[in-house]
Amino acid sequence: MPRFFANRLFWYDVLLILSMAVLAGCGLIYEYLLSHYAGRVLGIMESAIYAMIGLMIVAMGLGAFAARKISCAFNGIVWLELLVAVIGSTAILIIAGLIAVTQLLPQIISDTFSLPPDVFPRGGFIKQFTWLALNSPYFFGLMLGFFIGMEIPLIAKIREALHEKHLKNNLGTIYGADYIGAGIGAAIWVTFLLTIDISKASALTAGLNLIAGFVFIFAFWQHLRWRKLLIILHTVMFVGLLFIYQQGNQWLNTMSNLLYLDKVIYTEKTRYQQLTFTERKLGNDRPSILNFYLNGRLQFSSADEHIYHSYLVTPALAGSARHDDILIIGGGDGLALRDVLAWSPEKVTLIDLDEQLVNIFKHPENHVSSALSTKIRQLNQDSLQDKRVTLIHQDAFLAIDNFLSIARTFDSIIVDLPDPNHPDLNKLYSVNFYAKLKQLLSGDGLISVQSTSPYHAKDAFIAIGKTINAAGFNHVEQFHDNVPSFGEWGWTIASKNGASPKTRLSALTSIPIQQTWLTLPMLLGAFEFSTDFYLTQKDIPINYLGSHTIYQLHQQAWREQQGLNSAYNQ
Repeated sequence: MPRFFANRLFWYDVLLILSMAVLAGCGLIYEYLLSHYAGRVLGIMESAIYAMIGLMIVAMGLGAFAARKISCAFNGIVWLELLVAVIGSTAILIIAGLIAVTQLLPQIISDTFSLPPDVFPRGGFIKQFTWLALNSPYFFGLMLGFFIGMEIPLIAKIREALHEKHLKNNLGTIYGADYIGAGIGAAIWVTFLLTIDISKASALTAGLNLIAGFVFIFAFWQHLRWRKLLIILHTVMFVGLLFIYQQGNQWLNTMSNLLYLDKVIYTEKTRYQQLTFTERKLGNDRPSILNFYLNGRLQFSSADEHIYHSYLVTPALAGSARHDDILIIGGGDGLALRDVLAWSPEKVTLIDLDEQLVNIFKHPENHVSSALSTKIRQLNQDSLQDKRVTLIHQDAFLAIDNFLSIARTFDSIIVDLPDPNHPDLNKLYSVNFYAKLKQLLSGDGLISVQSTSPYHAKDAFIAIGKTINAAGFNHVEQFHDNVPSFGEWGWTIASKNGASPKTRLSALTSIPIQQTWLTLPMLLGAFEFSTDFYLTQKDIPINYLGSHTIYQLHQQAWREQQGLNSAYNQ
């Protein structure tokens, strides 16, 4: 074999192996992108991720079989990368548009036919279309997986066509590059792509597919047909990717905003979650209502957040012997902290993982409009700027180990975490976590835990109480009341030693700190449940670390109560 030809084959091999590694990384990123977005759409993160990855792997296998039908691997790989770039960059935008249509269509029909509110159209073909829209991520996952699965067989065929013989270790070489590339893709996803907008992540990933297509066009020019058309299409797609990179997130935000009843006035994606503020103007010089959402789920409404936070904070502090040193877990909006500071503590420690979220509520003037900033500061009363407050931005499960290592204790502990609607939150509702908190609690202190809805998620609510009891607390009690924005809501309170929380509260003649809404009789009455509420308590499991019990109970309850579409908007 001539030396020049041998060197040329060597560089072709390098090109193909490197390309395979890059394309493998892109394929894995597409799996993560679609599974991540599917979890946000369906509201069942764990199931959506596993289903999407499994579906795409099966589709890749089907694509590998289908690749045998492509007669010219050179033309096939170029067209394939163009297709993958188109689908990969537009899939999430299309999904967002479809879901937005499901929200607009009933309103359009209702307005067109002047239907009364109690017959708002949700059934029939609208229900079927909604189901299709919500499950459309799986359709795009199937398509992408199918085309991605063709890449390995086609590149293997190209190598053998160039060498003009069967290569003994051909597939092993290609698979090696594939595995390494996938590992690099996973690292890029975790360290970089998770920190940027999902539309930009998809555009950048599709850009690599498009670059691979350009490289294949010029490297295998003599083997291709329709060469000018391929260059034109790749160039047009490159311009399209630039547009998606610049404007894609605005499109997603516009489509997502249609899911909310009120006007969206600010939205931002942090490393961990999507933040959204909406405003409802009431007119007649009445103050507008501000709502705050995380990943589409309501966290508080300015109309009634005082009810929720009064029940979360007041019972624990009123029943604790001292209020000098308080620990708050979660509550990065500063609203629970606002109520804690009213008890004049000497020190407060607040642990919240999302530093960007906390900064928005701490210094809103640096992040949002002046009107929204004023509203936020009126709500939390600049509590996060108080000099008595220490902020820790770390996973609470790990952060409290630092306190345990120095034997620190707190007079009272407030746990204000989001509902256990994600597998990552489940560990913060486990026996293991509550046992750590028990060690941090002073002997005569109380701990208060937000515990989801005893009406919509009854089993999850009871499971939280049982799990706290299993952690070794002396007395564990639960109470509830109606928070209009949420419906019936519940909390759990526990003591480490001594009298039960309700006994301590019953001994008071009034709540020590003046309240704008809550009274002592209201608080004591909140401990009462219907006679049959706890009849099934013995059958409800305790949530141990790794069991995902409370997460599964919570997800099942909301699906049964409201269906997938409504669960997404909770």
